[in-house]
Amino acid sequence: MKLRLALIAICLLAIIISNAQEIKSPKFGKGLFNLVGQDSSWTMKVGLRMQLLGTSIWEDDKANVTNVLIRRSRLKFDGYAFSPKLKYKIELGLSNSDMSGTSQFTNNTPRFLMDGVIMWNFAQNLELWVGQTKLPGNRERVISSANLQLVDRSLLNHMFNIDRDMGLQLRHHFNLSNNFLINEIFSVAQGEGRNVTTGNLGGYEFTGRIELLPFGNFESKGDYSGSDLKRESSPKLAIGTSYDYNNNAVRTRSNQGAYMFTNEGFYETNITTLFIDAMFKYNGFSFMAEYANRDADDPIAKNDNGTLTGDEVQIGNGLNLQTGYLLKNNWEISGRYTNVTLDNEITGKDAENQYTLGVSKYVVGHNLKVQSDISYLDTQANNIHKIMYRLQFDIYF
Repeated sequence: MKLRLALIAICLLAIIISNAQEIKSPKFGKGLFNLVGQDSSWTMKVGLRMQLLGTSIWEDDKANVTNVLIRRSRLKFDGYAFSPKLKYKIELGLSNSDMSGTSQFTNNTPRFLMDGVIMWNFAQNLELWVGQTKLPGNRERVISSANLQLVDRSLLNHMFNIDRDMGLQLRHHFNLSNNFLINEIFSVAQGEGRNVTTGNLGGYEFTGRIELLPFGNFESKGDYSGSDLKRESSPKLAIGTSYDYNNNAVRTRSNQGAYMFTNEGFYETNITTLFIDAMFKYNGFSFMAEYANRDADDPIAKNDNGTLTGDEVQIGNGLNLQTGYLLKNNWEISGRYTNVTLDNEITGKDAENQYTLGVSKYVVGHNLKVQSDISYLDTQANNIHKIMYRLQFDIYF
């Protein structure tokens, strides 16, 4: 399957190149090449990136566990069709980690499609997005995995994020004053996650987000990029909140997690998720804060006769605080504190606290970098202690 997909991609690229009028080779990190149609009615930028990750974990009296893998490998296509106001993005995940999650709900095929979305700027400040892409949830999840400040995202993101889904998004922005910018996003999605082929199983998922930028835009969309690589010359702040309502959700983490089966089908309950986040940057210093809360009308899954199925919605709260400072030689020291506290009576899980210290060397920004971090995980009730060390190399053409 993987070989077949790779051959198809290579053949498509060969056809496109042979029929293109102009091929430009951008600077490093700006894509492999740009294609322009003969009449300039379409463009395509092709990019490729890869993350090589090594991990070592020590947990109390257990033996050390190490692992080296290609964490992510992505092939990207983006540009416009017919008009610069009609843009598109396609992103394919080629590593095993990217394609994991095969199930009956994905037609038992790898989930290699990450993004497939069309973006239509049909009015001055209005854009309509159609397809599969990230929902407007917590800031850390929307930040690309290529632009993270630490090796990977936090425990909060792992437990609460709403990731990608198929649907529609309406995006709008306006200026309250010369510098004060407000962004608004409303989304309607299928509610079962990405690459689902079985159709809608419960209700639909509705997400709203509003962002306030009182001091204007960050440089190079820095409000959605880790670290202050642009060394903002004046303080920049973004405050955002998202509210997600998944009607008759059938998975334990809204549109993520395990499906909740019953003796006659699926268990359905309304699940809500709230995110509040902020990003601040100034002169090499950066700080990001996130809060998450998930709740459900009835979080304990039951069969039709009232007996318990053993599945529960993962309700609870999370807090993530992250900061870093970029030195003059493009080395950065960063730190993170994360707390995830699920409802113990419902989920049977204890509160977790994770402390992370990281160091990064940015050779060509986020496009070529080496990152390393060490984390200490403390699960107090069970007295479980875990140390994790990671080293990762990123390259993006």
